[in-house]
Amino acid sequence: MQQGQIVSLGGEPGKERMIRAVAESAYRHGARFVDLSWFDPWVKRARVQYALDDTIEFVPSWYGERMLELGRQRCARIGFSGAVAPGLLDDLDPVRAGRDRLPGLRESGTVINERTTNWTIAPCPTPEWAGLVWPDLEPDAALSQLWDHVAHVCRLDADDPAEAWRARAETLTTAAQRLSERHFEAVRFLGPGTDLTVGLLPSGEWQAAHFSTVDGIRHFPNIPSEEVFSSPDPRRTEGVVRSTKPLVLTDGTIVRDLEISFSGGRAETIEASSGAETLRTICTRDEGAARLGEVALVDGDGRIGALDTVFYDTLLDENAASHVALGSAFPFLVDESEQALLNDSDIHVDFMIGSEAVEVLGVTGGGEQVPVLRAGAWQI
Repeated sequence: MQQGQIVSLGGEPGKERMIRAVAESAYRHGARFVDLSWFDPWVKRARVQYALDDTIEFVPSWYGERMLELGRQRCARIGFSGAVAPGLLDDLDPVRAGRDRLPGLRESGTVINERTTNWTIAPCPTPEWAGLVWPDLEPDAALSQLWDHVAHVCRLDADDPAEAWRARAETLTTAAQRLSERHFEAVRFLGPGTDLTVGLLPSGEWQAAHFSTVDGIRHFPNIPSEEVFSSPDPRRTEGVVRSTKPLVLTDGTIVRDLEISFSGGRAETIEASSGAETLRTICTRDEGAARLGEVALVDGDGRIGALDTVFYDTLLDENAASHVALGSAFPFLVDESEQALLNDSDIHVDFMIGSEAVEVLGVTGGGEQVPVLRAGAWQI
């Protein structure tokens, strides 16, 4: 956050103490104004359960306009991950739940890609989230353990947390540069239940850890972040992939044992032991919803994977394992001449496909397959 900036906070019930503490800190550090946007999943449940069917996909125009205005006024944005009502919609129609995409907004992707805001998302432990991760522990013990884990993976236990993040960012940035220099034609994931080839664009670059706004403000969009990522060619994803961790959608729906087969770049079949119908519905949202917009690699040196814990939170789980995302891509990762080829969608849904048992290969233009990640270790 810069002195004099407006700071936008996004919150949910159960995260009030964190939000108030961050707001107080923002004002101490010179914020011009702190603006709070609230989302209540219980109100969403009421909508999914009772609203007229032809209104489920409606989003008031001022929601998107507010997000775009945050970009126009060069605001800072801070969000908080972590479940507050896991499984809240489980007994409702999964198709209707999938059609209501709030709190997700297409305009969020717009301001990210236009790089008009410095932003971050960080985990905020709640009792409900802790109980989901450790259902066999007493509630107080589970919440205490979750706070300990979050402090560790966010490097708050380092002597100088900011310096610890700068050092980790340097390591990840170096890995991203090496990948970019190789100009692979594609990356291939091989492991139990997975043989997936994701095509890349000729000008595509890999990036890691930190972004910079159009005005030059360097910021870490995810705390924690352990990934290097790129925007793939949405026309050239082939094969089958099995998720290695559960996926928790923004509405709290848990997708377990996810398997997707791709052909011609599209997700042709989506199967899961739970949450499949909701995810299938999300993937019909628009033409790009069933194609990939991101491919990300995560090595074994990060702090999250070493904990060997399923956090049921995409921010943490996606930084424990390599992943791909259905939906929107990041145009700033390719040359302007190829930006029109990238995937465009209202959604961006990450799911985890990496583990120590999944090998990642870089495929050259001549068809050679070069080891990139093996047992979590970089090979390039």
